[in-house]
Amino acid sequence: MKCYCGSKKPFSKCCEPFLEDKALPKTPEELMRSRYSAYVVGNGAYIVKTTTKENRYEDDVALIEEYAKSVEWLGLEVVASKEQTVEFRAYYKDGNGIKVQHEKSNFICEEGNWLYKDGKIFNSKIERNDPCPCQSGKKYKKCCA
Repeated sequence: MKCYCGSKKPFSKCCEPFLEDKALPKTPEELMRSRYSAYVVGNGAYIVKTTTKENRYEDDVALIEEYAKSVEWLGLEVVASKEQTVEFRAYYKDGNGIKVQHEKSNFICEEGNWLYKDGKIFNSKIERNDPCPCQSGKKYKKCCA
């Protein structure tokens, strides 16, 4: 099975080792991709664990898992990745249709571990002529719009 993060690698050789604490992400992009995969599989503990200590709240695990399971995750697009910042679009479907979370995330390396620090959310929407997030190969306007 291919990894949820869109890397085209097998899940077992991409994000799964991170989610199972068998390896550590070596770059902010690897961490961001693994966090997306954690949302897809509903692993709230991983999301909390990979957040900086000042922004980490153990009580959020259940809330994250509830949210992650309430939507259908459709795909991840990495827009830009440089140094400690990764800009991405995560596509998902909820009861109101297909949505996009467009974020520019900041990461920090503490004691050899990359952690999510914070991010800036952009007010983005899927444009009519964009490829459909459902990965049908069609334009959004001719597919899920």
